[in-house]
Amino acid sequence: MQASHEESLAPIPADDGERSLRQAIETFFFAYRAFTALPDRMLGEQGLGRVHHRILYFVGRDPGCSINELLHTLGVSKQALNLPLRELVERDLVGMTPDEHDRRIRRLCLTRAGEALERALSATQMQLLQEGFATAGTGAEQGWRAVMHRLIRCPDDGTPS
Repeated sequence: MQASHEESLAPIPADDGERSLRQAIETFFFAYRAFTALPDRMLGEQGLGRVHHRILYFVGRDPGCSINELLHTLGVSKQALNLPLRELVERDLVGMTPDEHDRRIRRLCLTRAGEALERALSATQMQLLQEGFATAGTGAEQGWRAVMHRLIRCPDDGTPS
């Protein structure tokens, strides 16, 4: 019989380094799965996926960004971005306009419908984070941010620097 997620994530002695790190990997996996579950379900009802949410989120955070800036932020190829971005534009969730000074550059922004969808998707995640930080207590958010920022600074191949 397989242990539940909570049982497999039970505290372990601090001196068991590899086991502790494996537990951290599992915790990260299960937390990310829970973090994306409701937005994924909401997107799925509309025939959209997680990549659509990423586009909506980052265009919403940086209205007027160029497609190249979005590519850089997401760390994906033009091919990987092309279809989902086109779908969002066709569904009138993302607007695309030429740059004032260089007509070859396309600027992106969320439409009202895109803003509403992004807000609904992200609200579920913000609530999870808010509840998690409140439950974990003082210093939890600061510690979590420190770990996440350290992970972000790893090269794209994932090797520690």
